[in-house]
Amino acid sequence: MTPSASVPTGSGAAIAGGTVTDRLVEANGQYAAAFTDPGMDARPVLRVAVVACMDARLDLHAALGLNLGDCHTIRNAGGVVTDDVIRSLTISQRALGTRSVVLIHHTGCGLETLTEEFRHDLEMEVGQRPAWAVEAFRDVEQDVRQSMQRVRTSPFLLHTDDVRGFVFDVKTGLLRETDPA
Repeated sequence: MTPSASVPTGSGAAIAGGTVTDRLVEANGQYAAAFTDPGMDARPVLRVAVVACMDARLDLHAALGLNLGDCHTIRNAGGVVTDDVIRSLTISQRALGTRSVVLIHHTGCGLETLTEEFRHDLEMEVGQRPAWAVEAFRDVEQDVRQSMQRVRTSPFLLHTDDVRGFVFDVKTGLLRETDPA
């Protein structure tokens, strides 16, 4: 596994002989050339934290009508509420003023195709079992409910009354709210 894979051939944005990271750094230079400080701080304007899957098909700002500075966005595989997500939400709430939590899983998630056996396979390959759980699931709605419950019962979070969970449909772009019961 390389830290910066080569740009696939045929990509319109490819740099001859460069890597994806080279392309991103070049794009950043163009962005920075036109950048002006928006004058905002780290506190989200809408006082909301969004926890979502890292899936590249989810453009959260566009899907939710968000602008720069509106929310904290916490992403991981599956959008699962793990200890590290609780850590980030705790900092978001206690230090940076958020009050609402929106959880977004999605249809066709890769975690629906994995099992905890993935950890065993890694152990066999590299000689060490990961300390983390895969957090795979079969029922996306149930996993959203479990994530809502983890947020609502965390002793570290001050604001757990406005926690809502959704499934984003990758084919239609629509959110479907999950009943917490």
